[in-house]
Amino acid sequence: MQANRPTVIDVWAQLPTACFWREKWLASLLRWTGQDAPPEDMPVEALIAAMDEAGVALALVSGWSSPRGDLISNDEVEAAIDQAPARLKGLIGADLVDPMAAVRDIRARAKTGKFVGVRVVPWLWDLPPNDRRYYPIYAACVDAGLPFCTQIGHTGPLKRSETGRLIPYLEDVMIDFPELVVVGGHVGFPWLDEVATMIRKFRNFHVDTSAYALHRLPEDFVRLMKGEGRERIMFGTNFPMLTAKRCLEGLDALRLDEAGREAFLFGNAARVFGSGA
Repeated sequence: MQANRPTVIDVWAQLPTACFWREKWLASLLRWTGQDAPPEDMPVEALIAAMDEAGVALALVSGWSSPRGDLISNDEVEAAIDQAPARLKGLIGADLVDPMAAVRDIRARAKTGKFVGVRVVPWLWDLPPNDRRYYPIYAACVDAGLPFCTQIGHTGPLKRSETGRLIPYLEDVMIDFPELVVVGGHVGFPWLDEVATMIRKFRNFHVDTSAYALHRLPEDFVRLMKGEGRERIMFGTNFPMLTAKRCLEGLDALRLDEAGREAFLFGNAARVFGSGA
């Protein structure tokens, strides 16, 4: 780890399975990142090596549930964590088709100490986050003390982007569940004015920079990082689509002060996801 860089937490990573790689909607994302879909599961060792290369101490790896079934199951996430318990924590995937089973799973896994949040990707379900099918999941998150993680902004894969719009969809959720802690991944472009509004309006709303190399962050977003979003914005990669090394190459160009850099790379995530992160 570089001496002049605080400890780093990556709040958005995944270990894709062969099933995940076969999804047709990945075609555009693979084209953008210049990758080919491998025929096998991504090994834990590949993520740990990428973390070590960039000085990342901890990564949050996520389950991916979909209308067609699990693309990355929570059991697979837990098995990965067990291979590197000091380096990985989990985000629970939730099946909106069977919300009560998802609620029971959240309650059980929250007690293990291996999982620090729940993630649902709305475009995968083609359901905005204010759809009634999410609401048992939100209640379970509040009850278990787990943040709800989701994607905001446009969709890179070949799916509709509308579900990633913050207002009114995510705004409705945070009004209906004032205790719910929410982390919106992938910056929120092109609705950055709505991101800023949500940060001003809701003290428990946060954003991560996953899916962006830092030199590609929009100028309005960087200004938000230095101002009202200083305590709300955290680092993420979207591994394996982007590595931490690639994402962090533009860190110095952001010109964050020492406290702002520490908050972005580590402090905000550690506070939101608890001592486990």
